[in-house]
Amino acid sequence: MDDVASALAISKKTIYQFYKNKDELVTSISRSHMSEEKDDYSLIEENSVDAIDEIYQVSNCFRKHMADIHPKILFELKKYHSAAWQIYTKFKTEFVKNHIKRNIERGISEGYYRSEVNPEILSAFRVEQVEMIFDDNLFPKEKFDFTDVQLQLFDHFIHGLLTDKGRELYLNYLNHNKNSHA
Repeated sequence: MDDVASALAISKKTIYQFYKNKDELVTSISRSHMSEEKDDYSLIEENSVDAIDEIYQVSNCFRKHMADIHPKILFELKKYHSAAWQIYTKFKTEFVKNHIKRNIERGISEGYYRSEVNPEILSAFRVEQVEMIFDDNLFPKEKFDFTDVQLQLFDHFIHGLLTDKGRELYLNYLNHNKNSHA
């Protein structure tokens, strides 16, 4: 709380006027962060041209959201802030999983994803795959770049979904993005 008060240039007493304790503050911040992510992902889903555009944009959005988050944060939420952890867990197991499932179903119906994949299984797999990124035992930060791990796992996931038609479109999105940033 001292660090928070110092960063905001206010007294701890002022913080305690709004929050009973650190746990309540962390929970409020977590709730706000998850709400912003839901809004971002929902907007992408509504405005995307196709399933591949959607998953590509969501992946980029995810990277932006995670850029400033230290991988240890999830461990600390789980260990010290159970209410905030429950918000994160519900977000992950309900909102994110359902979002991925809808994307897979959309991609199958558009002919970009393989029809034999099971959206329920692969959406659960993807959620857990993303969770793996934060496991310091699997990907110690001294050895692995967080963004590179995320990109490698996403590339593996997306290529497992794609039909030939989908792969062609996905590569077009990648090439367009490379050319627009060059």
